[in-house]
Amino acid sequence: MRILHVNKFLYRRGGAEAYMLDLAALQDAAGHTTATFGMQHPQNPPHRYQAHLPPYLELNPPPAGLGARARAAGRILWSPAAAAGLARVVADFHPDVVHLHNIYEHLSPSVLRPVLRAGVPMVMTLHDYKLACPTYQLLAAGSPCEACLGGGFHNAVLRRCKNGSAAHSAVAAVETAAHRWTGAYRPVARFICPSRFMATKMGEAGVFPDRLVVVPHFAEVSTVATKVQAGGDVLFAGRLSPEKGVDTLIEAVGLAGPAVRVVIAGDGPERPHLEALAERLAPGRARFLGQVAKTELHDRIRASGVLVVPSRWYENQPMIVLEAFACGVPVVATTLGGLPELVEPGVDGFLVPPDDPAALAATLTQAQGDAPRLFALGAAARRKAERLFAPDHHVQRILATYAEAGAAAPVAAWGRR
Repeated sequence: MRILHVNKFLYRRGGAEAYMLDLAALQDAAGHTTATFGMQHPQNPPHRYQAHLPPYLELNPPPAGLGARARAAGRILWSPAAAAGLARVVADFHPDVVHLHNIYEHLSPSVLRPVLRAGVPMVMTLHDYKLACPTYQLLAAGSPCEACLGGGFHNAVLRRCKNGSAAHSAVAAVETAAHRWTGAYRPVARFICPSRFMATKMGEAGVFPDRLVVVPHFAEVSTVATKVQAGGDVLFAGRLSPEKGVDTLIEAVGLAGPAVRVVIAGDGPERPHLEALAERLAPGRARFLGQVAKTELHDRIRASGVLVVPSRWYENQPMIVLEAFACGVPVVATTLGGLPELVEPGVDGFLVPPDDPAALAATLTQAQGDAPRLFALGAAARRKAERLFAPDHHVQRILATYAEAGAAAPVAAWGRR
């Protein structure tokens, strides 16, 4: 098959990008032909269709000046440049299917129109809750929030969910409401949910319930070596942003005492605050690595005793958990979202309440005090990855979803669903 993957970022920025690039590599290895489309960015690798990519748009922080912000808001709703660029790529690449990922804001659902006109079936992996929540995360004031699930997107404005700003929240709410009202995502034949939790929430929100399919992510068990020696520090790997709960982890390390140390791999807007917090609460026991390459990340995981996912939002199915399992390392995660579907307490990791530094400190102290047990939990995690998240099984399920999309009745017209 000829498969075109579409995502706003084309470099390894986060879990969605890592998944897309790794899936494309698996599909190429299986004999398919893949290509990608997104927006221009300084960190993009050399790209076959560079001339057709829409210009880079920075939204965090928002552009300065009313004119620039107005243009950005217009592009969030509908991007002629993205639509035109994708039309040219579709005409040249001739895909059998278009696999969408995170296209919100920077590309917008405008990119669906040229694919629809070309008669190419579309599927979309839901990496977050954007189609049900204007700010992606079902999170308000640092706590899980489902106020917008029924379509009342004005709640995002009332609660200032976007950057604590009513204006930013209003733009996000208008975007989600407009796309919902116009049925902008109606041409997508199947929406892939990596977790059952995601599928449940999207169904509750009325996001095309009859088109939702659950396909868990995969772990690269065939190419990733497993941990061979017990011991190691605590590791966090991911974007340093508020919803990830790294502040809670640092507080927990401070409470746990000198025997517990943490290595933090990743970057993001919270890094200066987190570094200052670590210096105050756990001096000399938190090491920040910044962004690391995939091979180094796997080395860091294997060198750790346990990986921690201290998220305070409804995580979907984070790739880092599956990567830890593939490396033979257990996971400490919070009880939110799809995480309990992955981590089985006492078998391959531990679950703790979100935003509870004391509970996390107690778990880390207990875990780090018994390296042989952690090693055994990691071995069980590796076996789970081999049994449930093998890459070849995942590729087959994705191909089956493509076939379902191709067999679905074509969309007759653009408009409200």
